[in-house]
Amino acid sequence: MKTLFIGGVKSGKSKLAEAAILAQAGGVKPYYLATAEAIDEEMQARIHQHQNQRQDRFITLEEPLNLLDAIKPLQSPVLIECVTLWLNNQLFHQRCQTDILAELEAVMQLPNEIVLVLNEVGLGIIPDSALARQFVDLSGKAAQLMAGHCREVYFCSAGLALRMK
Repeated sequence: MKTLFIGGVKSGKSKLAEAAILAQAGGVKPYYLATAEAIDEEMQARIHQHQNQRQDRFITLEEPLNLLDAIKPLQSPVLIECVTLWLNNQLFHQRCQTDILAELEAVMQLPNEIVLVLNEVGLGIIPDSALARQFVDLSGKAAQLMAGHCREVYFCSAGLALRMK
């Protein structure tokens, strides 16, 4: 089963996604695929907070770029935290949108149980820079692609999850 948690920053989506993958895992320790790169002190603090939150309930893998290669050999359920940062990393490394979405499609075709986390970035105004518009557009396309493959999709706000699908 595939499940998507989407919401704004500090909406509670990560905590809800962690609870969901632990419930789906049925006593097996799931994988936590972390996509963040510690590029500055503030990001290091955010990563540390997430590490403390998950404690030793997960097998942590860090992979900022190659989701498919990281997940393909795994047998246990996987939490991808988060697709938003993975998309950012892809654009930073100048991968084209077609290749990015093709990799995400391949991930969604895997037989693994996967829970995905994505920031909702399309509810605001149209950004004023070309790169920001490219990111928002890519994120929206990725959300639609993932939602199409997921059995369950939740929109998160204030620590609550509203089931959309």
